[in-house]
Amino acid sequence: MYYAIISEDVENSLPMRQSARPAHLERLHALKAEGRLLVAGPHPAIDTPDPGGAGFTGRLVVAEFYSLKAA
Repeated sequence: MYYAIISEDVENSLPMRQSARPAHLERLHALKAEGRLLVAGPHPAIDTPDPGGAGFTGRLVVAEFYSLKAA
């Protein structure tokens, strides 16, 4: 079953996001290699491909998992 994982940033979360990014990307690459990743991407704070200083407000991952717990 596909699950949508919607993450919302909290105030001043950039340092946490930067430290988690390598593991996050590694997991996305693994899901893609397994054929389980449908789509993933950030939510820009403003409507532009490069939000610059406005940053992002969160992200979305839609992938196939065997259960909610696995997701």
